[in-house]
Amino acid sequence: MPAQYSTSAEDVEESLHELLLLDRTQEISMQDVRYAFALDELLCKMTGTGGPAICHLWRHPRAFIMGLRDSRLPSAKQANDWLEAQGYATAVRNSGGAAVPLDLGVINISLILPKPARGDLHFHQDFERMVHLIRLALQKTGYKVDTGEVAGAYCPGDFDLSINGKKFCGIAQRRQANAYIVQAFVIVEGSGQASAQFVHDFYAIASQQDSSRTAAMTAFSVEDEAEAAQASRVSYPQVTCDSTASLEELIGLGDKPVDAFIEAIKRVVRERQTEEGLRQASVRLKLPAHEEIISMMEILRTRYAIEEQ
Repeated sequence: MPAQYSTSAEDVEESLHELLLLDRTQEISMQDVRYAFALDELLCKMTGTGGPAICHLWRHPRAFIMGLRDSRLPSAKQANDWLEAQGYATAVRNSGGAAVPLDLGVINISLILPKPARGDLHFHQDFERMVHLIRLALQKTGYKVDTGEVAGAYCPGDFDLSINGKKFCGIAQRRQANAYIVQAFVIVEGSGQASAQFVHDFYAIASQQDSSRTAAMTAFSVEDEAEAAQASRVSYPQVTCDSTASLEELIGLGDKPVDAFIEAIKRVVRERQTEEGLRQASVRLKLPAHEEIISMMEILRTRYAIEEQ
């Protein structure tokens, strides 16, 4: 069912005005994937103390981000070892959501916004700002972008974004005292089915409470897995391979879908910038030093470590 939460169209549109763009999509080294989350955390603190609102775009060549609940599954450590053996950088995110694989076909978007002076917003309203941004970016394609949880998709939520019933984007949020971050992963290129299968395999290992972890990967039945999860009281998303697709698969986006989508997002942001707004935002911008980011990465690593069972 579509998400029923709403806020005024004016408030949603206004939140996208005078954003500063931080485009890191070409920084594609195999650095610790926590770097982006640590940067978001520090930028959010800066925004909450008078800094500008920011739209942060980034990618990672080969990473797997777990949700907090994923990290507490009985064999999460073994699943993490399985991922790292295949060359994946892994991390547990400090925002909501569940497991998500990242590669260069996935664009990550962070909207870092101050909380309004008139009082705190319901968290669903945070999500609507990201939905609006992505809908505007895809508006010229002529395709309708739906909201609402997609059955069988990984990282499920009320604000899954889908086209023709296939999920291509998930949204999570992180709130601080005076500002908040809305984070989205957008599957632009590649095989949605392959990504879903990979997340399914991760859960097949992470959810096991005995030595049958690897054998469990052979079953890809929602009914069988749901029954097994209920029996063991382990809760995790029941992922199916037909639930997810990339924008490349759904609507094309030309010869270079990733470049086209990045430019579409940047176009939406730039259309809502003014010369005076940019000048004022630039004066208030204070990017964190490298040492600060490294320190925050270590805090996140320690605070959101995988629990040993």
